[in-house]
Amino acid sequence: MTASRRTFAIISHPDAGKTTLTEKLLLQGGAIHLAGQVKARGQARRARSDWMKIEQQRGISVTSSVMTFERTDADGNTITFNLLDTPGHEDFSEDTYRTLTAVDSAIMVIDAAKGIEPQTRKLFEVCRLRSVPIITFVNKVDREGRACFDLLDEVADMLALDVCPMSWPVGMGGLFQGILDLKSGKVSRPEGGSKEFLGKVDENVELPEEVAEEIELAQAGYPEFDIEAYRGGDLTPVFFGSALKNFGVVELIEAIANFAPPPRPQPTEAGPVDPEHKEVTGFIFKVQANMDPMHRDRIAFMRLVSGTFKRGMKLTPSGLGKPIAVHSPILFFAQDREIADSAEPGDIIGIPNHGTLRVGDTLSEKNQIRFTGLPNFAPEILRRVALRDPTKTKQLRKALDDLSEEGVIQVFYPEIGSQWIVGVVGQLQLDVLISRLEAEYKVEAVLEASPFDTARWIKGDDKALRDFADFNKMNLAKDRDGDPVFMAKSAWDVSYQQERNPDLTFSATKER
Repeated sequence: MTASRRTFAIISHPDAGKTTLTEKLLLQGGAIHLAGQVKARGQARRARSDWMKIEQQRGISVTSSVMTFERTDADGNTITFNLLDTPGHEDFSEDTYRTLTAVDSAIMVIDAAKGIEPQTRKLFEVCRLRSVPIITFVNKVDREGRACFDLLDEVADMLALDVCPMSWPVGMGGLFQGILDLKSGKVSRPEGGSKEFLGKVDENVELPEEVAEEIELAQAGYPEFDIEAYRGGDLTPVFFGSALKNFGVVELIEAIANFAPPPRPQPTEAGPVDPEHKEVTGFIFKVQANMDPMHRDRIAFMRLVSGTFKRGMKLTPSGLGKPIAVHSPILFFAQDREIADSAEPGDIIGIPNHGTLRVGDTLSEKNQIRFTGLPNFAPEILRRVALRDPTKTKQLRKALDDLSEEGVIQVFYPEIGSQWIVGVVGQLQLDVLISRLEAEYKVEAVLEASPFDTARWIKGDDKALRDFADFNKMNLAKDRDGDPVFMAKSAWDVSYQQERNPDLTFSATKER
């Protein structure tokens, strides 16, 4: 069963077409029967995977969604696809980073007119840290774009990857005639039957002379596809297409099914855990509150790493220390959900809970394993939170706790002073915070300037921490776990304190 799982994410710069591609993959996979279009110019329907109010208003993805669908291959084997749709906007990079810890491969979407953009490169580097193999999809070839060779060489040079074109556009923009599959020699055309046969590539049958020459150069100039090099993160197969016009999407699904790795071992403090390990283990990479505002629900997303999970079995969260019975595990399609009676390694299941489970928790039968690699990052923006209605202090505390558990924000409670401080990586996260406070918790708040510029978690022996606190009380806070945090006015402030306190470590990350 494990061999039939494909758990993957889609990464891209904003506006490269990621959400449209997600819809078309779900459409071709049979998960939906009508694809909505990406919101554009205030028109059209919003994407099915963007359910949050602010996402509907702005036409952007600001939270990761999980969608599961199945497809039968040519040999009659059923492949289960777990697609994790991530935010494209850089202000939500933390959520994307945590999501990428839960996948075994990724599709990197590139705009044919723009090539590698900054956020694409950042997300690729995250994948490289975990050796996540990448399939590249050059999108929007039905519009005017850059030359295919320029795009391929940019991927190779900027990302230090071997590239292997698997398809080729027959013309681009106004001259677009279809997508040629380099292996079969078949072309998907804008009119007529899909996959209309135009003859083998090396015979140049019916191909424009310029395209035939390009293909000959491409096949001679780039390495052949090597599945081991791809799975090792050294080579990326490249597909050209148009998500909006549905060209190249079927080929992507087939590539994920045929090339992408099944569930891989996951890192722990004591070494990697293999999917074939008998004990049921998994980790929480995301918590989402209020997916169903009518029921004030709270769902923890667990990546199952090993063992066969059965509904009702007891697992022990590392953050709790005592077992909980998982009675109502959920499989997702965006907002739609169904009860999962069982799950296999690679599957993503949702566990309803009331604050028991947090991002970074390991769940296991014996409570002897701790998965690693889901850190908090030091915030780049700090703001004080002020209530418009002071009687709603309890509701605000509850909301901030919920949203910090999700990873939307970080909350710091100063040792001196009553105003709580929220920390985020990007400005848009603050807009999401205010929107969700009002929409989901009926709390109106404003954000005010903070005297601090950044934060560092501090560690050391008790005496060193006490001595530091005696002289820096005004700059100390606790995070939601009660761990001490140094609130710094500048990067220079951090360096100065590090020099003066060599027995303490000032960390920009905190392992969850």
